[in-house]
Amino acid sequence: MSFVILLVDDNPVQASTRQVILTRSGNKVFAAASAAEALNELAKPEFAQSVRLVITDHLMPAMKGPQFVVKLRQRFPTMPVLVLSGLPDAEIEYAGLNVVYRLKPIAPEELIQLTRTLCENTLGRTA
Repeated sequence: MSFVILLVDDNPVQASTRQVILTRSGNKVFAAASAAEALNELAKPEFAQSVRLVITDHLMPAMKGPQFVVKLRQRFPTMPVLVLSGLPDAEIEYAGLNVVYRLKPIAPEELIQLTRTLCENTLGRTA
């Protein structure tokens, strides 16, 4: 089963690597280089309805992961969100925001399985 995933990461190498991994596992992956770009895309109803999962980096310029997730939750309170970070202590910044938090680096197999689990658990949800 193919899912649409929104990948938000300002690091082009990491974004490209994750996009390839997730695309090869059968998903459609839209990469946004910033939180603002991701929010602009999610403002398009047709796109927003198709997205099953948002994967975001924690540290990004302009709007960091926690601020992005707060804005995301205002419009999509039940959208699954996977936060990837190299900072173990940053998880506390997502308290109460209903995210799955994982430390980087994340093995490709783990990323694929976690993505599949999060997407399958959202079947039938409405944006």
